[in-house]
Amino acid sequence: MINILVNGALGRMGSEVVRTVLQEKDMNLVGCVDIHGAEKMVEGHLVEEDLQNALDKYKPQVVVDFTRPDVVMNNLKIILSNGVHAVVGTTGFTTENLQELDDLAKNNKVGILVAPNFAMGAILMMKIACEVAKYFPQVEIIEMHHDKKLDAPSGTAILTAQKLAEVRGGYVAQGHPEEVEKLSGARGNNYEGMHIHSVRLPGFVASQEIIFGSAGETLKIRNDSINRECYMPGVMLGCRAMISKIGLVYGLDKLL
Repeated sequence: MINILVNGALGRMGSEVVRTVLQEKDMNLVGCVDIHGAEKMVEGHLVEEDLQNALDKYKPQVVVDFTRPDVVMNNLKIILSNGVHAVVGTTGFTTENLQELDDLAKNNKVGILVAPNFAMGAILMMKIACEVAKYFPQVEIIEMHHDKKLDAPSGTAILTAQKLAEVRGGYVAQGHPEEVEKLSGARGNNYEGMHIHSVRLPGFVASQEIIFGSAGETLKIRNDSINRECYMPGVMLGCRAMISKIGLVYGLDKLL
């Protein structure tokens, strides 16, 4: 049995992780943590408010973290320093953050999975897009999320752009060189020549469209997460895989 603690257990993703872990035959939900959850209950489990106290009390093997970009680094420093593996769906990491986490995990001989997206469809979307980019290097990314998401662009969009940039060989100029934004930000953000656009509206869970253009044609690849259940197989895969890993694994595709 793998002993799991869920951090951010009262959130949309965290509560879904709690329900899923309770259904897994090889997992044991030992604790739930949420900074807004003192004395509250989730699926019959009492929620703790302090992460360090919960680690001391429940001794988990893996912590699943779905919290917030502004607190996740501090959470992970606590988790890894306690010699506990981590599976992380919180986004907003910099390259420096990821290097720090890799070093900390290796120093404490534990593994940490940071996955911008746990949906299998999203992983396949990126894989297919990298193949297309070999032939259609002109590309833009539109990512669409619910209006409660705090960071933009999404971690999935950033990872997609990074993977496409590798295939394209770095910066590729596209669009008119003298184009002018009449409203700042109208063309989105620019990553190695690719423009990334973020939409935040109620009604979305998470969607992303990758649009390739060539002479006389376009090709679109799109993934839509209809509900949060689609992320759970990936989260469970991460929990099972990371107990035997040391260091950082960035992206669920690395475990497939």
